[in-house]
Amino acid sequence: MRPIGSKYLLEEPLGRGATGTVWRARQRETAGAEAAVAGQPGETVAIKVLKEELANDPDIVMRFLRERSVLLRLTHPNIVRTRDLVVEGDVLALVMDLVEGPDLHRYIRESGPLTPVAAALLTAQIADALAASHADGVVHRDLKPANVLLAEQNGQMHPMLTDFGIARLADSPGLTRTHEFVGTPAYVAPESAEGRPQTSAVDIYGAGILLYELVTGRPPFAGGTALEVLHRHLSEEPRRPSTVPGPLWTVIERCLSKDPDRRPSAVNLAR
Repeated sequence: MRPIGSKYLLEEPLGRGATGTVWRARQRETAGAEAAVAGQPGETVAIKVLKEELANDPDIVMRFLRERSVLLRLTHPNIVRTRDLVVEGDVLALVMDLVEGPDLHRYIRESGPLTPVAAALLTAQIADALAASHADGVVHRDLKPANVLLAEQNGQMHPMLTDFGIARLADSPGLTRTHEFVGTPAYVAPESAEGRPQTSAVDIYGAGILLYELVTGRPPFAGGTALEVLHRHLSEEPRRPSTVPGPLWTVIERCLSKDPDRRPSAVNLAR
């Protein structure tokens, strides 16, 4: 086991992404009372260790520290709770609840699309989580199936949104200077692709793409290079598959409006 900070031990990697690696970890038995916010000694947690280039960027370190209180107070039944933040030496990491279950990307890949009713119910739960975060001034900015974990509760799939704040932390002047794109092209809102200000409406666009993928098995704008995909977000309208009912397609179309002001709020989407 590899120590990280003074309170945790990394046990095994669970997955790697664009911004870092998620580990199964355990709180040290000797962590002491100061670690109470993160759980009990010996408790298993998930820790996302950010990539070295992020941890070595002074702008990101400062933003990480500023965002601490916001991320720690963000609680909702459909949000993976952030328990603690580690800022020690050249290490930046987020300590989160460990969710035992696949992410939505893997689930769709292995099990295929959901029924329209199941897709609508799952998206409504995610929208409710977004409504809570938006009310707290937090925009996710990287909503996609890989950032939705599926926990099993009473035999039902319970979606839990993770990676809150990661895109905002990574979108620093340091990375902008190197022209590194923050986000996932297949799920990026038009205004993000153009470098315009990102409001809560970018999450609604992401929810629309996610809903489309839930009922079709693929995002509406995919294939080709990253630049080609971004161009399609800016210039193409999504095509309605024959399997998508009219009322559900109306919701998808509104969420995928090129104009952020025409998209519904998360509160309305959750209804």
